[in-house]
Amino acid sequence: MVLVASQMSKLKYKMLNFALIGAAGYIAPRHMAAIKATNNGLVAAYDPNDSVGIIDSYFPEANFFTEFERFDRFIDKHRREAKRINFFSICSPNYLHDSHIRFALRSGADAICEKPLVLNPWNIDALVDYEKETGKKVNTILQLRLHPSIIALKKTVEKSPLKEKFDIDLTYITSRGKWYLQSWKGDESKSGGIATNIGIHFFDMLHFVFGDLQENKVALREKTKASGYLEYQNARVRWFLSTEYFDIPKEIRETGVRTYRSLLINGSEIEFSNNFTDLHRVSYEEILNGRGFGLIENRVSIETVVAIRSQATQKLSDTHPLLLGK
Repeated sequence: MVLVASQMSKLKYKMLNFALIGAAGYIAPRHMAAIKATNNGLVAAYDPNDSVGIIDSYFPEANFFTEFERFDRFIDKHRREAKRINFFSICSPNYLHDSHIRFALRSGADAICEKPLVLNPWNIDALVDYEKETGKKVNTILQLRLHPSIIALKKTVEKSPLKEKFDIDLTYITSRGKWYLQSWKGDESKSGGIATNIGIHFFDMLHFVFGDLQENKVALREKTKASGYLEYQNARVRWFLSTEYFDIPKEIRETGVRTYRSLLINGSEIEFSNNFTDLHRVSYEEILNGRGFGLIENRVSIETVVAIRSQATQKLSDTHPLLLGK
């Protein structure tokens, strides 16, 4: 039995070793699935909450910690025994991302961080310095940049001979219960507010497809919904975000669906809801092949949401259709 255990230990470390911070969070299972799908191993996971039974579906042998100090000790022991962690997957609350990224880099590992990467642009500047000091890399999950429909749209925009800008209506409504505002997500100092928490990857996608951001105005900003106007090099965008179930169009609600995504471009719908959950696996594949998105790719979207949460709301001449009558 001792011989078998020894053989298993040797095999264990032939694959890339992952650690995960924020194992009890909503998005953590997608990271676990992506680690498993890319044939790597989860060595350790940490979360102050212990509702993490989902780990058994992917890595039942993973070590789990509810105290950061013990997690730190375990990671450091592996580093000193030349069994270091190769990647940290970071799924913790938004305001802790930059701290946990620094911990990953100091531990001799690269980081894979959920959106939003950080809450403020100056946090990016500090992490750039950390990358230089440690020689390690920060990778981010900008999944919509990898969606086939979005890639096709970007190519269409690049080939378009029109000098006029595209007219866009972006709508994203993801229903949340009463728990939402009682959690850290309802605290703007921790989540960055609704535009940061649920809108960041859409704002990144708009910049990715339509170019430099030129104008940013806000018409509505509440704890559960926000709306405004963005103008890019190649597009004018009316956007609406909400966690309110009854903001979903009635005909959609009647189908039992609780999430609604819509991207209208010059009046035509672009479908990008399919394969949405598979994009974490694709993101991991790209990162492991050296094609991940780094710190700098995040700057425009972070600057966008900071402006949205810090500026005064105003009446706009061209508002999103869902704001009419509200």
